[in-house]
Amino acid sequence: MAVCTSLPRLFPCGLVVPLALRHHLSCMDSQRKLMEFPHLSAAHRDLMLSLIMALESRLDSHLLPVSVPPDVEFYQNETTGSQGSLCVRKGHHSSPIDFMLASWLHLEQPNGDVFNITNLQVYLKPTANAPHFQFELVQCNPTYLIFFLDLTPRKDLVLNPDYLKTFYEDNQLEPLRRQLNELVPESQPYFSSSLYFRHVMSPTGILVSIKSHEAADGRVEEIIRDNISLIANEVLGLWIDKCDFEGCGNVVGETEKIELEKRDYMIKSKAIQLDLFTTMPL
Repeated sequence: MAVCTSLPRLFPCGLVVPLALRHHLSCMDSQRKLMEFPHLSAAHRDLMLSLIMALESRLDSHLLPVSVPPDVEFYQNETTGSQGSLCVRKGHHSSPIDFMLASWLHLEQPNGDVFNITNLQVYLKPTANAPHFQFELVQCNPTYLIFFLDLTPRKDLVLNPDYLKTFYEDNQLEPLRRQLNELVPESQPYFSSSLYFRHVMSPTGILVSIKSHEAADGRVEEIIRDNISLIANEVLGLWIDKCDFEGCGNVVGETEKIELEKRDYMIKSKAIQLDLFTTMPL
């Protein structure tokens, strides 16, 4: 099959490209589309690039290539101008990673409001009991944003105090949460309307709204660059270290595996239901 129409700069007309290579190039294109972040501010874009690059540089050997259909990897609403990109990489069979999901969504509302939503999640398999990683940053306008960062518990913290100590207390996550409140006086607790979501969060999870008075002063950009980015990258690094991906520190038995499977299924199912409205361009 000639591929001159789809890859004009890489291959001459009439050259047959092996299936494996075409798949590899398709994965590269999906990754490029995600990493463009065309509607984000400079600080927001730099934050997402740093998180994704840090994650993939340390865990790339655990992840399979991108595997999403073209109409999912990039989608748009021609009427409203809304756009989005989704990248999903599943974990290798032997990896404790179930899948990594990264996305951006640009929503243009009929009333003129514009939302830029970025999301990065890593879900683990029930062969390990470490928390899932969750990050989301919603820029509602140049002066207002919502920031969510958490290591989602996969065991009951009341019944499993050792789990609380291992993944939250020993990681010193609470000082990082307090650091944001102390250094960013504009931040206020943000209360999700979903009681389920609020219950699933860890006690060290960050869910705040940040509002600046003036767009021209660049305060929101400064907060993303100097505070949110530092905290998000540090939490990601701590999570990767504690998960012990290259060792066997989080291997679980069959009984615990069954419990983790049930809890993970509920968390993922509810996450899809709660995000359904915001994950498609309107």
